[in-house]
Amino acid sequence: MFVVTETRTGLTGTPVVPGVAYGPVTLARGEVSAAAVSAFGDGPYADDEAALAAYDAAAAAVGDGFQAKAARASGATAEVLTASAGLAKDRGLRGAVRKQLRSGEHLLPAVHAAVEQFVQTFTAMGGLMAERATDLRDIERRLVARIVGEPEPGVPVPDEPSVLVAEDLAPADTAGLDPAIILALVTERGGPTSHTAIIARQLGIPCLVGVAGALSLEAGVPVLVDGVAGTVEVDPDSDRAWSLVAASAEQQAALQAWSGPGATADGFAVKVLANVADGGSARAAAGGPVEGVGLFRTELCFLNRTEEPTVDEQAEIYAEVLRAFGDSRYVVVRTLDAGSDKPVAFATHEGEENPALGVRGLRLSFSNPGLLTRQLDAIAQAARDTGTETWVMAPMVATVAEAAEFAEAVRGRGLKAGVMVEVPSAALLAHRMLEVVDFLSIGTNDLTQYTMAADRMATDLAHLTDPWQPAVLQLVAITAEAGRHAGKSVGVCGEAAADPLLACALVGMGVTSLSMAAAAAKPVGARLASVTHDQCEEAAEAALAASDPAAARAAVRALLV
Repeated sequence: MFVVTETRTGLTGTPVVPGVAYGPVTLARGEVSAAAVSAFGDGPYADDEAALAAYDAAAAAVGDGFQAKAARASGATAEVLTASAGLAKDRGLRGAVRKQLRSGEHLLPAVHAAVEQFVQTFTAMGGLMAERATDLRDIERRLVARIVGEPEPGVPVPDEPSVLVAEDLAPADTAGLDPAIILALVTERGGPTSHTAIIARQLGIPCLVGVAGALSLEAGVPVLVDGVAGTVEVDPDSDRAWSLVAASAEQQAALQAWSGPGATADGFAVKVLANVADGGSARAAAGGPVEGVGLFRTELCFLNRTEEPTVDEQAEIYAEVLRAFGDSRYVVVRTLDAGSDKPVAFATHEGEENPALGVRGLRLSFSNPGLLTRQLDAIAQAARDTGTETWVMAPMVATVAEAAEFAEAVRGRGLKAGVMVEVPSAALLAHRMLEVVDFLSIGTNDLTQYTMAADRMATDLAHLTDPWQPAVLQLVAITAEAGRHAGKSVGVCGEAAADPLLACALVGMGVTSLSMAAAAAKPVGARLASVTHDQCEEAAEAALAASDPAAARAAVRALLV
């Protein structure tokens, strides 16, 4: 039995990590003390160069702090923290600070102006780049703290287990949370694919984002957070709340007993796979009940590389991931999804007006075909060296001709070829795509953003960037049906696959595999094992018929309780 709570008095938002928690509110505001900033004044610097040297020291310390946290983390958490370390030490940001200093600004106003310049630029770009606005403002707070001689701001450590409520959380704050103390996360801003949501999934902490009015909650007031229904109930009946928490804990314990393989209660097979970024995350995932990798994000291996690695160097990096899964499981390798929010120095184009809709993913190979040729050579070499079954897919494919040309190059190296369905045109032409490729993989994060024409970080548009949107689900259903007719695999590798409730509906639409953060595999696998395939099909019909995401969730939840 899966927990469902009844809303009394409270708030609602977008649920991103399931679970029920009850405890007092701890508010996170994370600002540097006004007194310290006031006492610092204009600073003690003799000239611009002295002020810039102080900035350099602060940036190095902040960047090193992010890097140290990244070294202790893994998977998506490590990736996000590494990106923040790069931002803290970014030469462009330093150049903007120097320009402000030379124009007569003192150090703290110079830092603020430089950060705001980048925030406005990233926000105007929209899409995934807009996520960095939160990261940049967190970096500014940390820089200011270092400059004025205070500890870096962060999430307060409560005296008792609590529900953490914030406007938004920076990656470093989310990654450092202790699930034994922080029972749940509630943020006013962010969407289901924000950094907060991604890291919360890895930690297994119930999480709601886009909760309007969350900061109006008083510190210490008891709240009941339902990560399935998306509700925050204020000052609920304590006996009832503890009963729901106990039922949720019992459910979570049962989920952890799931050991695979993926299948519905009546034996309909569904591949449960992991998303990985490097050898470390691959080895961690391989120790769990997953049947392979549905998404190896190769570009994340190269975010800090200024020059393209040789074929041999790339092959060893890829082999480290393939080797973790041996010859009994398979790995789906995505070619470089560089561009937009993942700039790779040796690959991506600079100065694009709208990089989310620009030259990214497979499109990089149009003007630089050697980039793709060398990567495919390296993937093929790694597959030969390890003996692991290897599939290869391209991101940002928009036409059948692109898919056919890519598939020819992959098959020429003896590998299985597929493409990602992230652009609506690929979903609408899925039946023709499957005439030229061996499989499709739906990236729901980008598919949602492009379908709904909504910036995934715009809190006011969080209802549009929800993967439960009926229009998005219609495109998923079209793609899955094309796969069923062709007798070929259609997987989902976006964050939607990590939602146990939505996973059931996706399977009912005809999706054959689900790839997710390794931590989500057991909850998703156990949820599928609790329902029949007929129930999944009923859930799919209910979700597709709903008028909005909330109605879709409610309809599916009612069917599968």
